[in-house]
Amino acid sequence: MSSTSATRFPPAARILPSNVFYGWYIALACGLLMFVGVGVGYYGLAVFLKPLKDEHGWSTTLVSGATGLYFTVSGLTSGFVGPRIDRSGPMKFMIAGAILNGFSAAAIGFVEEAWQLYAVYTVLAVAFGMSSAVAVNAIMTRWFVRRRARAMSISSTGVSLGGVILSPLISKMIDIGGIELAAPVMGALVASVSLPVILLVVAWDPADMGLKPDGNLPPAPESAASLHAESVQMRRWTNAEARRSMAFWSILIAFLLVLSAQTGYVFHQISFLEDRLGSRSMAAFALSATAGGSIIARLIVGMFADAVDKRLLTFVLFVVQATAILAIIHTGNVAATWAITLVFGFTIGNVYMMQSLLVGEIFGLVSFGAIFGMVNLVGQVGAGAGPFGVGFLHDQTGGYSVPFTVTAGLTYLAAFVILFARPPVPATLTPTER
Repeated sequence: MSSTSATRFPPAARILPSNVFYGWYIALACGLLMFVGVGVGYYGLAVFLKPLKDEHGWSTTLVSGATGLYFTVSGLTSGFVGPRIDRSGPMKFMIAGAILNGFSAAAIGFVEEAWQLYAVYTVLAVAFGMSSAVAVNAIMTRWFVRRRARAMSISSTGVSLGGVILSPLISKMIDIGGIELAAPVMGALVASVSLPVILLVVAWDPADMGLKPDGNLPPAPESAASLHAESVQMRRWTNAEARRSMAFWSILIAFLLVLSAQTGYVFHQISFLEDRLGSRSMAAFALSATAGGSIIARLIVGMFADAVDKRLLTFVLFVVQATAILAIIHTGNVAATWAITLVFGFTIGNVYMMQSLLVGEIFGLVSFGAIFGMVNLVGQVGAGAGPFGVGFLHDQTGGYSVPFTVTAGLTYLAAFVILFARPPVPATLTPTER
């Protein structure tokens, strides 16, 4: 299964209790990487948006454009590294990405001109694309098959913890010392946490440690269904074969739409809620509540998602998210705002997790990096267009009602499209793929 013949026992494997499947340590390590990487590179940028506008007198469109560039470049980077991860593993990309991530996040605090903001966000995007979504999800897909949803619910919880903990922390540091204080501290946090975890804990493939996916889980009863599931996981897809399948285009288009809408809303959530809730700190806390809701929902969904139709589960999540966005536009009640924010949070983390689970279930683990890289590339372009589009419509209309209504409509459309993500008819495996 491993794409490399080199055996790599991470140092942590020698000291951690061996009676626990090492994959669960991998899940926790990946969660920690996502905590700092996404906490700064996703939620952190949302907190920085309004202070950058206020401090430099820049328009919403200008700052949102930098955010759009960030997501586009990170998507292009993930598309580049995905197939290379399949061939040689993610370690070198993750190490380089962690170093770049730390330096570029810190550099946000020293930006004076608009071109500098765009340059720093470009480097930060390359770092994020190398070290976060594709690399982490490729690792998790290798280590887990039958318990993949449960394991990913653990690793993905780091994403939401970044929002719960780092969003209000960044906001508080901005209140105390401005972006000049908050950004360097966050950059140091990313590098000081990521590098030790990557070097000491992470392992690419269980086969490199003499282990199998899922550990000592009793084998599934041999049946046509179990043999089919195994063949799906071990099939090697070419990019051309994937692009000829309806499932590929359904996943790609649906997540292009939903990530454009979701990211557009999240990155403007603080600006939208600041007046309603009375302060930036309370609005940042609302973003934290969004992330907190996603933790609760993701852990619950992870307990049963392996046993249900992931396509229909994704449909439900999309519909709930779109309805929550519409509801928050049309209520001025503070208590209702908090309740709807929590409901929206129930969906946000699971949306990202379902993207990985659908690709892994339909296209397997052998070619996951290449195919997820393509899907993530387009999804990140959508995620980049979302904040820019919302910012542009905000500047044109003078408020958030129109842009948020558009994001809700895009999410309803994504719910319809994902219904076509049915697994392709599997090809017969060659002897070398068995």
